[in-house]
Amino acid sequence: MEHFINAKEDMVTQAIDGTIAASGGKLTRLDGYPHIRVVVRSDWDKSKVALVSGGGSGHEPAHAGFVGKGMLTAAVCGDVFASPSVDAVLAGILAVTGPAGCLLIVKNYTGDRLNFGLAAERARAFGLKVAMVIVDDDVALPDLPQARGVAGTLFVHKIAGAMAENGANLEACTMAAERVRNATRSIGMSLDTCTVPGSLKEDRIPLGMAELGLGIHGEAGVEQVASSGAKDAIVLMTEKLAAGMPKTPHVALINNLGGASFLEMSILTDTLLASDVGQYIRHVIGPDAMMTALDMHGFSISLMELSNGDEDLLAQSVGAHAWPGCNPVEKPKVLPLPDGLSPIRAPASQHEPTKAFLTACCNVLIASEADLNLLDAKSGDGDTGSTLATAARALIAAMDTLPLADHTQLYRAIGLELSQTMGGSSGVLLAIFFAAAGDASSSGQPMKGALLAGLARMRQIGGANPGDRTMVDALLPALEELGAGIDAAASAARKGADYTATITSAKAGRASYINAEQLDGHIDPGAEAVARLFEHIAS
Repeated sequence: MEHFINAKEDMVTQAIDGTIAASGGKLTRLDGYPHIRVVVRSDWDKSKVALVSGGGSGHEPAHAGFVGKGMLTAAVCGDVFASPSVDAVLAGILAVTGPAGCLLIVKNYTGDRLNFGLAAERARAFGLKVAMVIVDDDVALPDLPQARGVAGTLFVHKIAGAMAENGANLEACTMAAERVRNATRSIGMSLDTCTVPGSLKEDRIPLGMAELGLGIHGEAGVEQVASSGAKDAIVLMTEKLAAGMPKTPHVALINNLGGASFLEMSILTDTLLASDVGQYIRHVIGPDAMMTALDMHGFSISLMELSNGDEDLLAQSVGAHAWPGCNPVEKPKVLPLPDGLSPIRAPASQHEPTKAFLTACCNVLIASEADLNLLDAKSGDGDTGSTLATAARALIAAMDTLPLADHTQLYRAIGLELSQTMGGSSGVLLAIFFAAAGDASSSGQPMKGALLAGLARMRQIGGANPGDRTMVDALLPALEELGAGIDAAASAARKGADYTATITSAKAGRASYINAEQLDGHIDPGAEAVARLFEHIAS
């Protein structure tokens, strides 16, 4: 089973029950399982305009996650990616509508439009005041006669919900909802399609490609483009959003379609705010998963032009657990480092042979990035190559600030640079290595003795010894052979690195968590990096 569900036929009702159970008593539901699945506010007294929305499940936390004071009064849940029935929608309307009336907020899909529309007609036949606003915010396919309703629908929920909570009548809430709909533009992009439980996955998007403008049910978008990172994705999306967009203040809703990591979403947010469109964004909602498409590895951006009073309505507190809040965009404030952490650097000095040597060594690590990551994926978390390459690039960038003519100070300067730019335990250990080597050099030790002293300190603090399947297995024999020449040192480093492929029980590092079958035959990436460096120097 590819999903954590119990049975396909029960997954929507179980998801609703789980949401209600975790709501702290704020949510309840109507009777009528499994055909009628309506989540309502527990505190609702029908004294104000009710807001009802919903649609197919699979978009969680939408729609039940937005039921609460200041947003939706009720959410009507269909099967996965399927509209709820007319009876289910009608049940929701009848359960929450009082003399003030009810506003239906409907995404522009045929099933939702028809079922919510017919339910509204039947509710009016009962004498209830019911208005309906259809949201069509997707700008991906501009020639489509009926644009889709996507995550921009949440703007309508929030602003109309705040107005209803403040006592506005049905006409005012409806007019506000229509204004917000007309002021909203959305578009999505994904690296993969979603996986519907119980159905075969549609592998429509090839590896290395992304689809621009696909829908929240996995419907095909406007085009497939090369996946070239966050910046290119934002450029393509903002080009679509900017077409006809007023150059006035906007609020952005940055929505995770379900499968993007928090890291990616934060990078996309930073990239969006730095884009040409970013200069018009005054407030941000998210980044967060708000209207998803199951596990789709993608995101969407919704922009709404701000009118007078919108900022207050967006900022008004709500009782819906899934609403992440609306925050003003501000330039980050940077505090100075505390006393004692600002680095004390030796004066820079130039020495072209040393500069050329260090640069070439750094380029070896940069060129080995993919290979070392692949090795690390066998025994760790797959980032050794990237960690070393990042440090190497930083060292190249800092080359003209280093004391290249004073090797004693150079050891310490390299250690300081690595401690600031190289992540994980590797950065700390190598910083200790170079700092200790600098101390030994300043006391008169020759290069071999200084480097061995650095390695001894690194082993003492890091706890790694020969045979533990770490870089020590290549570095120690190489340094011990330095007196016999660089060729002998390179040969010893390679022999030590190759030996790690036969060690099936690591005693240090992340490889210590890996079983013998996964380690057998794979060289430790740190040892491989050491061997490649010495082989380069020998060549």
